[in-house]
Amino acid sequence: MKKQQTSRSKKQRRSYFSLMEIIVALAIIALLASIATPLYFRHLRKAKISTAKSQIRMFEQALVDYRLDVGKLPDESNGLKALVENVSGDEKWDGPYLKRLPLDPWSNDYIYTIPGENSEYEIKSYGSDGQPGGEKDAADISSNQ
Repeated sequence: MKKQQTSRSKKQRRSYFSLMEIIVALAIIALLASIATPLYFRHLRKAKISTAKSQIRMFEQALVDYRLDVGKLPDESNGLKALVENVSGDEKWDGPYLKRLPLDPWSNDYIYTIPGENSEYEIKSYGSDGQPGGEKDAADISSNQ
């Protein structure tokens, strides 16, 4: 009877992890996470910048279509909203030119100015900080770039 109890207690002890094994496993997981996390956020930052550039190109194409129909670009007071609905009541408007107005990847509105700095119009995203200027993912993304 004593032999059965000893063999059972050995089996029970072996079925659990020791504290040292758990600490080593957690250390390995933390090391892998510390390597993978910066890579993930770098790719996420690049993807957001690329998305903003693509959306700006989409706005530019919609503005070309709008201009072909109406004969002029929307003014700043109507802005990009003129691509979604006929806010000026123009009879030549044949939209919508976009299904909806997307926000930039940082959930801010795109800025539309006419005339632009170096062209007749400019569409801008102020980046992650939502403020003019900045560096890296906070840098402005413009249709003039």
